[in-house]
Amino acid sequence: MNIRGDFPILQRTSRGKPLVYLDNGATTQKPQCVIDAIDDYYRLRNANVHRAAHELAEEATALMEAARTKGQHFVNATYREEIIFTRGTTEGINLVAQILSQRIQPGQDIVISQLEHHSNIVPWQLLAQRTGANILAIDIDESGDLDLQDAANKITSNTAVLAITHISNGLGTINPVAQLVQQAKAVGALTLVDGAQAVLHCAIDVQALDCDFYVFSGHKMFAPTGIGILYGRLALLNELPPWQGGGEMIDQVSIESSTYQNAPFRFEAGTPNIAGAVGLGAAFDYLSELPMQTLIDDEATLVARALSGLKQIPGVRIVGEPQQRASVVSFLMDGGHPNDVGTLLDQQGIALRTGHHCNMPLMSRLGIPGTVRASFSLYNDETDVDTLLAGVEKAATFL
Repeated sequence: MNIRGDFPILQRTSRGKPLVYLDNGATTQKPQCVIDAIDDYYRLRNANVHRAAHELAEEATALMEAARTKGQHFVNATYREEIIFTRGTTEGINLVAQILSQRIQPGQDIVISQLEHHSNIVPWQLLAQRTGANILAIDIDESGDLDLQDAANKITSNTAVLAITHISNGLGTINPVAQLVQQAKAVGALTLVDGAQAVLHCAIDVQALDCDFYVFSGHKMFAPTGIGILYGRLALLNELPPWQGGGEMIDQVSIESSTYQNAPFRFEAGTPNIAGAVGLGAAFDYLSELPMQTLIDDEATLVARALSGLKQIPGVRIVGEPQQRASVVSFLMDGGHPNDVGTLLDQQGIALRTGHHCNMPLMSRLGIPGTVRASFSLYNDETDVDTLLAGVEKAATFL
């Protein structure tokens, strides 16, 4: 199925050549229906939500709350109140790390992994500094898979939190998150899954995963930037304290004290990103109409084609060969710094990412400064892969 025509930006050129967009791990492009939904909101329905009695406010509130319900169905949450709007994955993880402060004891362990994005490292470091907890990182093997024996050794009765990425943004490794969540729950630990890279590349079912928290960003799944979702188990959310204070999250306020609403509003202080939620709702609608498993399978075929082709180019080294991979191919070229390779490919209209990809601990573990990363989405096709391969071959002649 060809869905490229739904994305206006894919019709443009870059450096005078047809745009080949392979930086989807950083952000995805937006279909016309999402753009139209945001435009419609601002032109015809712009108002603040939940507070006013007039028609515009009712319409804006209905659109935003419809997006919440769509998010519930997208991740298969039990209750719509388990869906909290955030600015994205980073804010969702920070929110959880803040509200767990009173539950973490000095000397307890917060377990992450060597594959984590900085957004799933730094908030836990800050929590550890506040509480006296320890940070432990599950190691990886030379292929880029988690060392499951090391995971078993580090997830113990002393573990307070397991925070793990579903899919690595640096290597594309698909982690056995359901297995790891069960190991953590067996010792009484709370669990958070970073789903930023997973939302377009596998089915998300928080009930099947049985995690306490799941976070992702709208802009990684055809929605706008500045909007994301934190899923949390409802009973747990209602036990935890607010993160920020202000309008909407309160029940009663006096000069002396305040009481707070239950989830989700307890964690949504102030005027939200209403247009972002509207755009996210439109993205959920768009995805619901696509043959998702077919497109995911097609994407896997493209990734395999890219890997096979890159391995045949002299001087190219694939970084990471995980047993299960989604959407990401990272590589290096002999004689060329990743940034130089990226510049040479950009001159050919190929947009991809170079550097450490907010994976500095991972790059240190691998002993490299960074990689060239091609990351795919559902609208990429064989022409994109073939143009990438031709571009890399041409870049090799300059290096």
